[in-house]
Amino acid sequence: MTTEQVVEPVLDAEDLRLLRLLATGLPLETVARRMGLSERTVRRRVRAVCDRLGVAAPIQAVVWAARRGLL
Repeated sequence: MTTEQVVEPVLDAEDLRLLRLLATGLPLETVARRMGLSERTVRRRVRAVCDRLGVAAPIQAVVWAARRGLL
């Protein structure tokens, strides 16, 4: 009998900040401004977080984090 460990993806403080801002429904332009980043960089970070979590859309990433009490 084997046991498999499930490894949760790791989100850093900036990832969580990004998800919190996305959860408010702010436009990406505003999220970028609040984070001091370009909109293009924010779009890339959103995609990277989604990829890391194995979800297709930013709202799914927000829900994933919220269900784990991270937001």
